[in-house]
Amino acid sequence: MNSRRIVIGGASGTLGARLVAELTADGWEVATVGRGAADAGWDDPARLLELVDGATAVIGLSGKSVDCRYTDANRDEILRSRVDTTRALSDAIAASAQPPQVWLNASTTTIYRHAMDRPQTERDGELGSGFSVDVARAWEREFTAAALPGTRRVALRTSVVLCDGPATKILFRLARLGVGGPQIDGRWFPHRRYRGIGPEASSPEPPTSRHTRGRQRFTWVHIDDFVGAVRFILAHDELAGPINIAAPGVSDNRTLMRILRHCVGAPIGLPAFRWMLEPAAWVLRTESEMVLKSRWAPPEALLAAGFEFRWPELEPALRDIGAGLRTAGE
Repeated sequence: MNSRRIVIGGASGTLGARLVAELTADGWEVATVGRGAADAGWDDPARLLELVDGATAVIGLSGKSVDCRYTDANRDEILRSRVDTTRALSDAIAASAQPPQVWLNASTTTIYRHAMDRPQTERDGELGSGFSVDVARAWEREFTAAALPGTRRVALRTSVVLCDGPATKILFRLARLGVGGPQIDGRWFPHRRYRGIGPEASSPEPPTSRHTRGRQRFTWVHIDDFVGAVRFILAHDELAGPINIAAPGVSDNRTLMRILRHCVGAPIGLPAFRWMLEPAAWVLRTESEMVLKSRWAPPEALLAAGFEFRWPELEPALRDIGAGLRTAGE
């Protein structure tokens, strides 16, 4: 068995590509699963088994981006792309003569309820309801469904990752254009896009609008610390189950937008109320939930295990990302 082989599913995305580069530099033999030039496709279970059998570790990151409109087709694909790829990895591990020692699989802090009253930790967090939460529940349910006694499993409940990806770039552009004020929830016409999904579909969290005044919590992590957390979890056998991948410096939306304005030198930032956000989200083909839901999920398990964050606070992290975007000409 090659003690340094790792299989990464979904390696073509921003996080996957960064992990491939970093782990290769660490000396791992990295095999990829996905589309295009990947070493195996999701529709080739025999080849996938070849890669997984005898590997030390597996990391699953596949899933259609949630940065889209929640049409019926997109909703179905968001769920299917996560559950089916997770099942494919699970089947390969179960069939392996030499199963991997550890399997890290993506999940999301969106699994927790809208929280402004207290933090949602791995130990006592309360799961929410509605479409995004049902997707996360189904994702983790498939991850833990099979009996895999020889493989340690960790669900990476990942928060918003600050990096050179599209979502972060849009935030910086909004601030430069003078519309980098807080995003404020409020009343809006009822719709069914956030309804539950799957065999255990739940009702969306009531009420459908909340008067957060832009103080909804913003849980985030710098991409450097995402990679660092993956390295740390791979090396620490005591870590298992769900792990919040988030910086300790949880912020809120008003603070996020204020720091962004400072980073780009914008003197003003007009606020965006929900009646403004909804038409803009329609034009941008995304959902207002992305900025209006309060996510408060600190990294209790990582901190207790001794993980040290390179970017624990929001302003230095955003300034670092902003400098990288300027260098790249974004």
